[in-house]
Amino acid sequence: MLEALLFDLDGTLTDTDKLHLLAMQQLLLEEGRVLTEAEFDAHVSGRANADLCRYLFPERSLAEHQAFADRKEARFRALSPTLQPTAGLIRLLEHAEQAGIGMAVVTNAPRANAVHMLNAMGLGERFKHVLVAEELPRAKPDPLPYLAGLECLQARASHALAFEDSVPGVTAASQAGIFTVGLSTSQAPDALLAAGAQLVVADFEDPRLWALIEQMSRVTF
Repeated sequence: MLEALLFDLDGTLTDTDKLHLLAMQQLLLEEGRVLTEAEFDAHVSGRANADLCRYLFPERSLAEHQAFADRKEARFRALSPTLQPTAGLIRLLEHAEQAGIGMAVVTNAPRANAVHMLNAMGLGERFKHVLVAEELPRAKPDPLPYLAGLECLQARASHALAFEDSVPGVTAASQAGIFTVGLSTSQAPDALLAAGAQLVVADFEDPRLWALIEQMSRVTF
């Protein structure tokens, strides 16, 4: 039976990529640097702060990377006092609660951002398990965050669904052996499928997703 739903946060539970892009563009412009949306999508979206700072500032120290990341996340939080859940999300969360399906957030965002975003959506009490990259040895695209999520929920990969919007996230979830549903909020469907997504939807209202949930809920392994 279906045992677990594991959710990415940015771009999955809520569409935040444009806000992250704006926050980074504002800060980089202060240094006279322009960050295009295409560059953001290719090299920044879905990546942990340590990885994106290495890309943006390969010549800077770890302390300088952390200082920039802290400024960027503070700017993002200031730009997002409220956030809207992705269409169909509340229905899915209610279904999981009623069916006794475990749920966890698995994100490359720092803890402060995860708490902020969940509260900004009014979902702060919905998730008992929120796994963040900065508290784990390795971030996405490594599968470790999703393997840790399965362990928290005491669930098996073959009995779980993961929801992701980025290439690093899809790579991580699929390499953890989890059926991965891509949300096309920040990447083209072809890119998500190439990374390992087995289904791509626009949001959580897609009938194909609900048919999959029904199928996995009645199948025994």
